Amino acid sequence: MADPWAGEAERLAETLQQAGAGDNGIVSLKVADVTESGRVNLELGDGSLLLDVACPDSYRDRAAGDWVAVRLSSVPVVLWRLGDDPAESEGDRVQAAAEQAALDLQVVRAATYGTAGPSGSGWQAASAVYVRKIDGRLELYFQVADDSDPSPSTPDVPTPKPATISPSDAGTWRGGRPDEYASAPTQGDWTGRGNRRGAWFYGSKISDACAGKTVSKMTVAFSRKTGSGVNAKRPLHLYLHNHSSPPSGQLNLGDGPEDLLRLSVGAKGTASLPKSWVNALASGSAKGLAVYASGRTDYMAVTGGKITITFS
Repeated sequence: MADPWAGEAERLAETLQQAGAGDNGIVSLKVADVTESGRVNLELGDGSLLLDVACPDSYRDRAAGDWVAVRLSSVPVVLWRLGDDPAESEGDRVQAAAEQAALDLQVVRAATYGTAGPSGSGWQAASAVYVRKIDGRLELYFQVADDSDPSPSTPDVPTPKPATISPSDAGTWRGGRPDEYASAPTQGDWTGRGNRRGAWFYGSKISDACAGKTVSKMTVAFSRKTGSGVNAKRPLHLYLHNHSSPPSGQLNLGDGPEDLLRLSVGAKGTASLPKSWVNALASGSAKGLAVYASGRTDYMAVTGGKITITFS
């Protein structure tokens, strides 16, 4: 019986030779994508992919485009990431996270005082103390007889925290009706039985989260399922739709397509939505996202659909 791994072993040997690996079998390779499991797909010299390669815990913030040191063997493994020391950027990120955590846990947002009553709405007198709620936290004002020692100024109201909206439902349509054979939203046609279109549904959760706020951007996260289409990176053809929930008939597509993200098999990724789409989703004139493609070239099944909304 032929060895099923012979071809893979031969390809790894060729890669070692092309990359100039030493006796220890270590080469530098570029990350094509990060997979849903947190592993990586790597680009080989001939343009093919080395799929789902394990990484050490020390390799954090993995991203497509990273260069990594890899030991190629029967079970390839990433050893470390190549590049600049991340200490400075890591410090900034930790500081920002600490500041946000302090704001989240803070019960009193501001404490000020003066000889007159406080200005603005929402105040309640508690003896000589006034209190109101701003951005979910308390703000105190103390009325005093002498303010020769000036009061601290009131800090600005912080920007609302980002909101993350998960789909309430998802599905695939083919031939004008739901496709019960698709386990996840799917685009394209692999078998010749007709093009599929997939979608994610959010009800009114997106517009509700945006009500009364200024939206600066929206991003959406997807993962490409294994066993769907070719292994190489292919684009997701994204559309808007106006369905609050899955329709019993055809899924009607809105604005699109926008090819915002390319994923290899098993990979995950995040894309920023166009400003016009952000406005449509925030206002409720569009309700959700869909994918659609024609034929085998960009065929894939996709999971995820979680939208993160950032405010200003």
